[in-house]
Amino acid sequence: MSHLKRLAAPRSWRIGRKEKKFAVRPAPGPHKIEEAIPLLLVVRDTLGYAKTGREAKKIIGEGKIVVDKKIRRDLKFPVGLMDLVEIPTTNERWIVLLDKKGKLTLKNISENSSKYKLCKILNKTVVKGGNIQLNLHDGRNLLVKKEKDEYKTNDTLLLDLEKNAVKKHLHFKEENLAFITGGKHKSSVGRIEEIKKTRSPEPNIVVLSKDEEKFQTVEDYVFVIGEKKAAVPEVAK
Repeated sequence: MSHLKRLAAPRSWRIGRKEKKFAVRPAPGPHKIEEAIPLLLVVRDTLGYAKTGREAKKIIGEGKIVVDKKIRRDLKFPVGLMDLVEIPTTNERWIVLLDKKGKLTLKNISENSSKYKLCKILNKTVVKGGNIQLNLHDGRNLLVKKEKDEYKTNDTLLLDLEKNAVKKHLHFKEENLAFITGGKHKSSVGRIEEIKKTRSPEPNIVVLSKDEEKFQTVEDYVFVIGEKKAAVPEVAK
């Protein structure tokens, strides 16, 4: 199906639920449907650069929208957490984050910040030849040689999008900074105080601190963004 009813659209979408009956369904791509919003809605509903779907379709079709340094002409292209959206003709740049209500939102970023992207390692697999494939949260797969495998699930990679290379490896460990992607503390940024391992099927619990107060969440909601400070400063602001 190319459309879905607005009332059934993911709660992460910042759209009017009763204004119209249908909304564009994201195409299969780097993010799951519940974790992404189609590019047409970004241009029209989030950024407000178009009043109608036809106007948004024209802007996208003309190649004016860049996502992660690549021109995207598909109006259904799914845009998700930590993606970088740019309009070169207006010299504007944004990073996709979550607000306190769990809605996908766009925050302005600097030109320097737009060169780098934070990607969480969701899992690892062994591929032919014994090398390791890192599967990242935005659908990317990165191959590393077995003897150079220092990466672990829940670590974060700071990617240089212009060079297509890893600029920095951020470990999932105590004292590092993290952005919370779910639960009642979503959108909060805190420093990891403790990682409580569980021996049951229940997820590990992570204790974090913010402004001298502590809170906890499950491991899956913790997205490491830096060490002493955020690798992409705007994520922590």
